[in-house]
Amino acid sequence: MTTDVLHDLALALPGVSLATDSTTLAAYAKDQGPVQELVEPLAVVWAETVADVQNILRWASRTNTAVVPRGAGTGVSGGAHATRNCIVLSLEKMNRILDIRAGDELAVVEPGVINADLNEAVRPHGLMYAPDPASYRISTIGGNVATNAGGLRCTKYGVTRDSVLALDVVLADGTLIHTGHATFKGVAGYDLTGLFTGSEGTLGVVVGITVRLRYLPREVRTVAAFFPDFRTAAAGVLAVGAARVQPAIMELLDGATMAALDGAHGSDLGTRGGALLLIQTDGFGAEAEADAVRTVLSGLGGTVTSAGSAEAERLVELRRHSRGDAVDHELRVGEDVAVPRSQLVHYVAELERMARDHGVRLKVVAHAGDGNLHPTFWVSTAEGAAGAARLDAALDESITVALGLGGTITGEHGVGQFKLRWLSQEQQAEVLELQRRVKAVFDPAGILNPGKAIPGT
Repeated sequence: MTTDVLHDLALALPGVSLATDSTTLAAYAKDQGPVQELVEPLAVVWAETVADVQNILRWASRTNTAVVPRGAGTGVSGGAHATRNCIVLSLEKMNRILDIRAGDELAVVEPGVINADLNEAVRPHGLMYAPDPASYRISTIGGNVATNAGGLRCTKYGVTRDSVLALDVVLADGTLIHTGHATFKGVAGYDLTGLFTGSEGTLGVVVGITVRLRYLPREVRTVAAFFPDFRTAAAGVLAVGAARVQPAIMELLDGATMAALDGAHGSDLGTRGGALLLIQTDGFGAEAEADAVRTVLSGLGGTVTSAGSAEAERLVELRRHSRGDAVDHELRVGEDVAVPRSQLVHYVAELERMARDHGVRLKVVAHAGDGNLHPTFWVSTAEGAAGAARLDAALDESITVALGLGGTITGEHGVGQFKLRWLSQEQQAEVLELQRRVKAVFDPAGILNPGKAIPGT
C-alpha cells in the first residue's frame, strides 16, 4: 500500500521535489522536542510555490494521507514530529521576502524566510521585525506563526501574534484563503488571522505572512545585575516593574545555567554571582530607563554593571545559547511554563524544592518580564528507568504547581505532541471539545498535523 501511495504521489506532483531515502526520512522525522516514539514519514516533500502546496494538499485529501508541515525544525514540543503514514511538507524553500513597504511599516514574506534575514532586509529602512526567539538565526517566520513564538523582546513588543497582520493559508482541500488586513487596525469579521497564529499547522498551511514592522531603536542600553541567588534576582524583576520601567529585554539566568555557559563558551559569569538578571532598554529614553533600573537593582543588593556595547551583545548572545546542546549521557527535558509575574519568586522557590524532592538536576532561564520560565530538569542516562521516572514526576509537578498559581503549560513553544498529556489540566472539557469542532470545520478528514495541539485530533 505504501508503494502505491508514493507512486501516486510522484505521478500527481511531477514538478515537486520529494525524497523517500532513509537518511532524509530520519532527518525530517522530528524536530528538537522530546521524542516519545520515533516514526518515519512516508516521504518528505518540498514545496516551492503556493501552487505546490495546493497540489500537495489536494493529493493528500484525495488519498486521505496525513500531512505534517515543517519549517526549520527548531520547535521543542514535537509539533513537527512525523506521525504514522504521513508525509512531511517542508516549506523551507519558500523563503522569499515578497514586499517591504517601509512607509506602511510592514513586510510580506513566505513562510520559509528566516527571522534574522527579514531583520537584515528591513534594517536599512530603520525598521525591525520584533519577535525575537533565541533561534532567530535559523528559525522561520512560518514556524514562528505556527507556535505563536515569543522570544527575548516579547516583554516590550509582544509575541508573534502581535506582529501578524494577515495570512495566506491553504486549507486541507487545497483551497487558498486570505485573512486579515494591511492596516494596524481592523475588526471586520472573526479574527481568523489570530486563530491560525499558534494553531501549529492543524487548521491549514500558512504560505504567506504580512507582518508589522517596528522602529529600530536609536539607543540600546544593557544592564547586568548579579545576585547571590536566583530568588533575589527574581524579586528584582518585580522591583523594576514597580518602578514602572518598560525594558525591551528582561532575562533571568540561574547559577547552573551560568556554569553551563561558562563551560561551553569560556565566559566567567559564575564568578560574578549566583544568578544574573539581564535587562535591556531601548529607544530615545534608553539611558534614563537604564539609570532607573540600576538604582532599583542596586537597592536590592545586586552587583550592577553598565555593560558597554561589546559586552552587552556578548551577554545577550550567551542568553540565546542557554538551552544548551543535547548530550548522550543526560536525559534532559526543558519546560515552557508561564506564571503571573506576582508569582515568579514563589514558583522559582517551588522549582528548587521539586528538584531536591525528586532527586533531579535543575537549571532555569526565564523571560522574566512576562513570567515565562524555561526550567530544564535532567538526570544521568546511567540511572535508567528509575531516573526517567523521577524526571517525569518532576515535570508533572512543575506543571501542576504552575497551573495552581494561575499559570499555563506553555508560554511560547506550543503544545505540539509532548504537552498533550497536560492540556486537559489547563482547559476544561467543553473548551477542548469546542476546539476539536473548530478543527473539524477547517480539516474535516483530520489530515493536517494529526495528534498535535489538541487531544483527540
